[in-house]
Amino acid sequence: MKAIRVHSTGGPEVLTLEELPDPVAGPAELLVKVEAIGVNFLEIYFRQGLYPSPLPFIPGTEVAGVVVGLGAEVKGFRVGDRMVTVSAKGAYATMTVVPADKAVKIPDGVATKVAAAVWLQGLTAHYLTHSTFDLEPGHSCIVHAAAGGVGLLLCQMAKAKGAFVIGTASTPEKRELAKRAGADEVIDYTTQDFSVEARRLTGGAGVDVVYDSVGASTFQRSLQSIRPRGMLVLFGQSSGPVHPIDPQLLNRNGSLFLTRPTLTHYVATRAELEQRAGDLLGWIASGKLDVRIGAEFALADAAKAHLALASRGTTGKTLIIP
Repeated sequence: MKAIRVHSTGGPEVLTLEELPDPVAGPAELLVKVEAIGVNFLEIYFRQGLYPSPLPFIPGTEVAGVVVGLGAEVKGFRVGDRMVTVSAKGAYATMTVVPADKAVKIPDGVATKVAAAVWLQGLTAHYLTHSTFDLEPGHSCIVHAAAGGVGLLLCQMAKAKGAFVIGTASTPEKRELAKRAGADEVIDYTTQDFSVEARRLTGGAGVDVVYDSVGASTFQRSLQSIRPRGMLVLFGQSSGPVHPIDPQLLNRNGSLFLTRPTLTHYVATRAELEQRAGDLLGWIASGKLDVRIGAEFALADAAKAHLALASRGTTGKTLIIP
């Protein structure tokens, strides 16, 4: 197989294309021919060494493809099934192995590429809006990076749940995408103080929840945008990690709640994974959820994919098509 490997952490140049022996599925695993790979900030963090991993490693966990082999203990899958997962053991490759209990079949009516494009970000948007802060009609929220992969899905799901949605984005094109996805109001965070605008748009009350994937550059003003006893959901750090804070900061801004969730804990059981997956794939098949693929790269151009994502110039989902 061909694969991208990282032998030392650093910039995009450490992503090297190599030929390796095909992997072998273990007893409870699927052997998968890869058709589409989701590119995420998580891989950038691992590549940079912000998240440690034994070297060398093949980056990536989000993949969609066709099952070409089965471990002896696998049930519920057959050779030829299309599947999607965020638990591949090295996604940046033409072949990979996947724990069968972490994979979901792709139903008819959902393209394999679309499944890869929506999986991590769609499941994330689902748990954020349905579990971390379960939106209801009358709630208000801020969605940072509203034209990004998670942002566009968050806007759609929050609006579907009846929330008043405020999106932040840096360019007119991105703000228009957020509006089309359901944002009631959009803010140019490069020229406007979004905390001031959020207060204005909510009659001074502040929003119920801020969904913040940006981190360091938005954290303080996100806190200032929230009503008393509201919640800041910090689920990414595209501008860098948030510095340690004094918990009294939450008190001073209105007895706020702060959480730093991750998908793993929201699909901890097979039942929960299937419930979220059923919603997500059902909405796509019925046309209720639009998935935007913003850019596609060849496997050999994985470094370019990382550069594009890190520049925050992309919209929707970035994919590698091996």
